[in-house]
Amino acid sequence: MNIATKLIAGLAVAAIGVFAAALAAPHRPAIEAKVTTLDGRTVPLDELRGKVTVVNFWATWCGSCIKEMPRIVEAHRKYAARGYETIAVAVRDRKEAVVAYSTKEALPFTVAMDTGEAAQRFGNIRVTPTTFVINREGRVIKRFVGEPDWAQFDALIEKTLAD
Repeated sequence: MNIATKLIAGLAVAAIGVFAAALAAPHRPAIEAKVTTLDGRTVPLDELRGKVTVVNFWATWCGSCIKEMPRIVEAHRKYAARGYETIAVAVRDRKEAVVAYSTKEALPFTVAMDTGEAAQRFGNIRVTPTTFVINREGRVIKRFVGEPDWAQFDALIEKTLAD
């Protein structure tokens, strides 16, 4: 092996190590974002520190979102008394459709319209549903793209609420 090949191999191993360390990091930094609720209130997400928070990016036109919403509601009802909060952030949707769906389904948590800021700050969300679990310190500990594995979701929520 010549010196150039050895150098490239060494750099590749170092890059893989850095990438693996980043993936193993337990929590992403806190995300500073604001959402606007259907009634026009602005809610900075950092106000929810101290609670385990689920932020669900969804849309009324998204079949998978509508399919998973009863399970999001069930989780909220199951865990809310233990310091759990849910915020459903509608993306690329019409406010009238979100209000109608939220009213019809009597969603028991905060529903907000995204102006683009929250989706951008959470990593330029392009796929709905995308759900984030945030610990009491405000750090993202899990991102689910698509409908979560509900057993895994519940186990994570139970563990995070116990911490």
